[in-house]
Amino acid sequence: MKTLYIVRHAKSSWDDFTLADHDRPISKSGMRKTIRVVDYLKKHGVLPGLFISSSALRAKTTAFQIAEGLGYPVEKVKIERKLYHAGPGDIFDVLSAVPNDIGSVMLFGHNPTLTLFVNRFLDPGIDNLPTTGVVSIGFETDKWENIVEAGFKINFVVTPGMLKTS
Repeated sequence: MKTLYIVRHAKSSWDDFTLADHDRPISKSGMRKTIRVVDYLKKHGVLPGLFISSSALRAKTTAFQIAEGLGYPVEKVKIERKLYHAGPGDIFDVLSAVPNDIGSVMLFGHNPTLTLFVNRFLDPGIDNLPTTGVVSIGFETDKWENIVEAGFKINFVVTPGMLKTS
């Protein structure tokens, strides 16, 4: 069994329009909402064996914040430039290179790619994976390269909006 956690980066800041898209940071509200998601993941015992992030600042920052919150060593987060302008096929390529002794992966990236990717598995599909949204998928295989054909089940879908605090 392999478990995949697809995470869209936290809400980004548009305060500085001179920054390149790749260099946009996450906003303060994005950081706060990510804390809600971390709390949910901790409550449900989630601690992936590998974190893989797009090289964009907003994705890396989200990955580092969640890694730190879950007790995963931030320095072990793998940065994958290919995920920045990825298509769904690129995600499968990145995952097929994961060593098979790793049972679970948390992958951080961007829309529209992540929504397209998770809609291969969700029924009904979603219009948009919101920022810091997480989709967990369990695959009935022991090899990452076989997840394309493997049976699967959706473990959960969670977004910051679902976790509003009073």
